[in-house]
Amino acid sequence: MQIFGVDIGGSGIKGAPVDLDKGDLAQERCKVLTPHPATPGAVADGVREVVEHFGWTGPVGLTFPGVVTGGATIRTAANVDKGWVDTDARALFADRLGGLPVTVVNDADAAGVAEMSFGAGRGRRGTVVLLTFGTGIGSALFTDGALVPNTELGHLELGGHDAEKRASSKAKEDHDLTWEHWARRVRKYLAHVEMLFSPELFIIGGGVSRKAEKFLPLIEGIKAEIVPAQLQNDAGIVGAAMHAAKS
Repeated sequence: MQIFGVDIGGSGIKGAPVDLDKGDLAQERCKVLTPHPATPGAVADGVREVVEHFGWTGPVGLTFPGVVTGGATIRTAANVDKGWVDTDARALFADRLGGLPVTVVNDADAAGVAEMSFGAGRGRRGTVVLLTFGTGIGSALFTDGALVPNTELGHLELGGHDAEKRASSKAKEDHDLTWEHWARRVRKYLAHVEMLFSPELFIIGGGVSRKAEKFLPLIEGIKAEIVPAQLQNDAGIVGAAMHAAKS
């Protein structure tokens, strides 16, 4: 069974048909740059471009980098245009995609569900926290495999700032941090999350997971096991498709 998944991020919009039996992309993904400003209309145009690239005419699952309530309404927009707040994203995307069936879910929640089903969290019980490091820091919290949605732990305070302003991969690039310097910031952040939630496992996702060997060995003093996401930066696409299949 195949469903189309789209992952909307602060820097890119990427999507592909997903093989839900394997939990993997059925075709090579298409990616377009996230428009700036990332207004609802401009992002919807980008989503349409990605979907039309494949000539897709079936259900589409989408992620959004913020809190999504009721499967439709956007409540926060930290890394996209503030015009998203209170937008009915499901109606917007369905209209832009010519009436195709559409679902919308928080991006990190989607990635987490994919990793728990097909990746690094498969079969794991207890408390698991997936963190995606990209333009911001997304989070997905699981207890015995059940998702606690819309946690947004990237906005915990760290050193007087939103944690994602200090420890996201964008922060690494913006401040030209070495892997060692950035790893120290990530360690402080993980220690804070660990103090609050005492997870057995941290799964580190986002684009930076492809380079896990450069920074994970530098993170010490965390009691929880820390592993890179197995689906890497495709986890959001897979999770979006999984969400659509269940709706």
